[in-house]
Amino acid sequence: MAVHHLRPFSLILLLSLFCLLLNPSSCSHRKHLNVSKPQSDTDWSPAGATLYGPPTGAGSDGGACGYGDAVEKAPFSAMVSAGGPSLFKSGKGCGACYQVKCRENAACSGSSVTVTITDECAGCVSESVHFDLSGTAFGAMAKSGQADQLRNAGVLQIQYKRVECEYPGRSVAFHVDSGSNSFYFASVVEFENGDGEVGRVELQESHDKSGAWIPMQQSWGAVWKLDSGGSSGLRAPFSIRLTALRSGDTLVAKNVIPATWQPGITYRSLVNFKL
Repeated sequence: MAVHHLRPFSLILLLSLFCLLLNPSSCSHRKHLNVSKPQSDTDWSPAGATLYGPPTGAGSDGGACGYGDAVEKAPFSAMVSAGGPSLFKSGKGCGACYQVKCRENAACSGSSVTVTITDECAGCVSESVHFDLSGTAFGAMAKSGQADQLRNAGVLQIQYKRVECEYPGRSVAFHVDSGSNSFYFASVVEFENGDGEVGRVELQESHDKSGAWIPMQQSWGAVWKLDSGGSSGLRAPFSIRLTALRSGDTLVAKNVIPATWQPGITYRSLVNFKL
C-alpha cells in the first residue's frame, strides 16, 4: 500500500480548519491597529464646583489675583474661577487655564469649557481640588437654555484637566500698580500663553551697562514688585523677563515699560510664549 505524505501547506491548512471549528476567535492572527480613541473620563480628574457673584457675572473684580475689571473683558470674558488652595497656590496659580465639565445634573451638557484662575477661594477645602466658578462659567457647562437650572444646583461634582492657555493675537501685558513710583515698581502680569502661571519675574534698567537682571518679588496674586534700595531710585525704560512656573520657558519683553511710564497704565509687549 502506498503511503501518502501530507505536504507542509496541506498540514497547515488542515490545522487551521480544525482550529476554526473549535474556536474561531482564537485563530485570528491579524494585527490590531492602534486607533486613537475618543477622549474618555480617564483623561480627567474629579473636583468640586460652586459658583459666586452675579449669575451672569465674572465672580469678582479680579479678586486675589489683581486682574481688576479685566476679568469681565476679552480675552477672559468672565470665563473665570476662584481656586481652592491646591489651584490658587498662594497666588502662583493665577492665570492657569483648565477645562471643566459636568454630567451629574440633568442640565449638564457634558461638554467642556475653559476657565482661568483669577481669584482665591481660601475656604474651598471640602475636596482636594475645588473651583468656585463665576456665574458665567458655571452656566456655560449647561445644555442650551438650561444655564439658570444648572446654576440653581449651586454645588456640583465636576471633572477637570489642565490645559495650555491660548490668547490668539494677544501679547503679554503689564498693568502698573497705582502705588508705583521711582522707588517702588509693581505690576500685574497678564495674558501669558502656555503655562499661564509665572514662577519668576526680573527687571532690567536699560541704562545699566552691565545688563543685570534684578529679581522681583511676588507681592500678592499675579502682582510682582521691586523696591529700589538706591538713593536715585529706578530709571526706566525697563525690560522684563518672565519665567513660566511649570515649563521653565523664558520670555523677554524688551523696554516694555517706557521712560514716561505712569502708575495705573497697562503696557503691552510685542511678545508672548510660544505654544
